[in-house]
Amino acid sequence: MITFLVSLLALVLGYFLYGRFVERVFGPDNRPTPAVAKADGVDFIVLPSWKIFMIQFLNIAGTGPIFGAIMGAKFGPAAYLWIVLGCIFAGATHDYLSGMLSVRNGGANLPEIIGKYLGNVTKQVMLVFSVFLLIMVGAVFVFSPAKILGDMWEPAYFTETFGPYIFWIAIVFIYYLIATMMPIDKIIGRIYPLFAFSLLFMAGALMVMLFVKHPDIPELWEGVSGDLLTTQNIFPCLFITIACGAISGFHATQTPLMARCVKHEKMGRPMFYGAMITEGIVALIWATVAMYFFYDEPQPGYQLMGLGSDATKDAPTIVNLICNDWLGVAGGILALLGVVAAPITSGDTALRSCRLIIADFLKLEQRSIRNRLYVCVPLFVITMGLLIWQMADKEGFNMLWSWFGWSNQALSVFTLWAITVYLVRQKRNYFITLIPALFMTVVCTTFFFSQKVFTLPVLWTWVIAGAALVVALAWFLVWYLKFNKSQK
Repeated sequence: MITFLVSLLALVLGYFLYGRFVERVFGPDNRPTPAVAKADGVDFIVLPSWKIFMIQFLNIAGTGPIFGAIMGAKFGPAAYLWIVLGCIFAGATHDYLSGMLSVRNGGANLPEIIGKYLGNVTKQVMLVFSVFLLIMVGAVFVFSPAKILGDMWEPAYFTETFGPYIFWIAIVFIYYLIATMMPIDKIIGRIYPLFAFSLLFMAGALMVMLFVKHPDIPELWEGVSGDLLTTQNIFPCLFITIACGAISGFHATQTPLMARCVKHEKMGRPMFYGAMITEGIVALIWATVAMYFFYDEPQPGYQLMGLGSDATKDAPTIVNLICNDWLGVAGGILALLGVVAAPITSGDTALRSCRLIIADFLKLEQRSIRNRLYVCVPLFVITMGLLIWQMADKEGFNMLWSWFGWSNQALSVFTLWAITVYLVRQKRNYFITLIPALFMTVVCTTFFFSQKVFTLPVLWTWVIAGAALVVALAWFLVWYLKFNKSQK
């Protein structure tokens, strides 16, 4: 477990060293924050720093650092490199700077920020893109917890009359509507810290068990003995599979929620950069646990549990198996919180962000319940329609999840480019986001053309990657030279 320990240390040091460097590049000061200057008692409201951290962590995490890390571990120890390097140099930087840009722009939502720095056309595209992504999050994170709860118990009347899982889907939707409309401190501010603590406690308990069991898992320099449990190419598929544990565009839609609750700008590093590093640590723990389950020597964990290879296919099942095997009854309860509560909380904040983005576009103030209903009702109708399609089509969930994964990372590309433009205009170190922006542009372009549009051999994948890098770099250099010329 040397790779795990080194990776864990690297993430902690990354927060204190590189996180402080990124903070100095941005330069927080003492100007009034939106929570103070625009307080409305609904969305703009000062919250305690510990509560903001817990809410931000759960908002950006959900089941992402669990499921993504488990499926990413199928690529072997290379997953460690992406979690550590991606989290420190891309994901946490992306989250901190997008959050601070929202603070500096009056709590602006992501499309507003992107429009300010990448132009109005890009803003309109991102408006549609962001709304669609957030609706997908809402739909995706309704069905999976409803299915788990429905398999445990569901009233027979509902099952016989309306079909399976309808009772729990209705319960989740009712909660979504209430949480989306209520002031942020009434529901989210009260129950999210509890769920965040449960998620952290589960990860901490599993880390303790890793030291107790001390499994013989593959090290980075050893590779995997035998075949990997995936036939996908590491590039670009690993970087799409592990998103929330490394970098995720979805996070930039969530940071404005907390940017509207921060009392001082200097709270930004622990709130935004720190929450992402914490998520990276959770992903690292789950990737290591999954390495045991997939590749432990002399027998992988699933064989030691007396299970067949089918047990390696489904991430929620793996969570339940490992938690129950390692943590007993308490583990089963924590696993239930992890795979049920976490996606529900991600779904409601996604729809809340969607409400705010649409309301900002329509210039519809959100103090009155009536105005909130104007946005929420059609929003929930569309989400429900997408959910019905997903349930009617056998491949609906897998298709929706696949497009969600790519859209998620594509959103991070636009966010990173917007931040890069901001740093150039402010004459600050823009390389901290330029390099991640170039890399994620290449990843998303390559994945889209080689995996979603065409199924291409490895050689063509690298050709597309090279072409994407050249085009992106040329675009930036042309803009940079034009900008510098205009400043003279």
